[in-house]
Amino acid sequence: MFQPNRRLSALGSACTLLLAFAALASCAAPNTGQVATTSSAGTSETTSPAGSTTTPSETTSPAGSPTSTANASELCGPGSAINFDRTAFPDSPKIDNKWFPLKPGTMITTKGKVVDAEGTSERTVTHSVTGLTKVIDGVKTLVMWDRDYADGSLVESELAFFAQDNAGTVWLFGEYPEEFENDKFIGAPNTFIHGISESQAGIAMQAEPRVDTPEYVQAHAPSVDFLDCGDVFKQNERVCVPTGCYEDVLVINEHNPLEPAVGNQRKFYSAGTGLVKVTAVGGAEQETLDLVKIQQLSDAELAEVNKQALKLDQHAYEVSKKVYAKTPRAEVATESGGK
Repeated sequence: MFQPNRRLSALGSACTLLLAFAALASCAAPNTGQVATTSSAGTSETTSPAGSTTTPSETTSPAGSPTSTANASELCGPGSAINFDRTAFPDSPKIDNKWFPLKPGTMITTKGKVVDAEGTSERTVTHSVTGLTKVIDGVKTLVMWDRDYADGSLVESELAFFAQDNAGTVWLFGEYPEEFENDKFIGAPNTFIHGISESQAGIAMQAEPRVDTPEYVQAHAPSVDFLDCGDVFKQNERVCVPTGCYEDVLVINEHNPLEPAVGNQRKFYSAGTGLVKVTAVGGAEQETLDLVKIQQLSDAELAEVNKQALKLDQHAYEVSKKVYAKTPRAEVATESGGK
């Protein structure tokens, strides 16, 4: 499945696009309840163009993971507080939520454009479900690798981390987005990882999304002013994109209440496929993306994707010493692309 990069949208581009492929539907109910937050305050980390880091201070709970808060805030409105439980995840990540399935060895391409005050730019994003896993707060997550191009030039290369709980809800555990100008690396200042500097995992996709239910937090990272809220906007829609026409499409409305002027994104998910379209509502920047290609990698192609994603993981330990470097290194778990 794929999902546009929320953070880039807020800054002038778009957050991770993730696509999904055939999977079994879960019949569990969406999670709502208390939010898990860190018990001590954290601070932000900034990255210089040379890739060095400066961090005044950074703290986590003694165990290095969040603790539950009885009266945690409902960041996206009534009923939106998160019920996060690290014991509710399997030992190995398997993401088969029908709206958000992630199969290692799948690569998809989305294309579209961004219209702003400076004009129109063409956008192409490749989304690779790697064969890597990474442990975050005791949960083994699946690693996604996205590359974002504007008018043919790389503007972002990102690792994102997902896991599906036993009820069928898919969670986002963090992101490491390297930014580029003129194809040159300039830093990764918007990195966040669940459990560090009060960053909180959020719901990428509910197990059973339904209209007329409360909004939910998709992720919260106060050290980088990151908060995304999701709302089930419509169901049973029909959408056509270059890869075909899709029935029974689910529409999720997303917004960041910390940046209301940015506007909203509408994301269109097809059952068994994942995200097929993105549109913009309001805001000074209008972004649209369509699914244009789905491919299953060969073993050799997946090996190369794993190799490149591991290089990015390794580089992150030098760039983000106060956040990313607190996590265990990513590991190869799947070597077969299934082609």
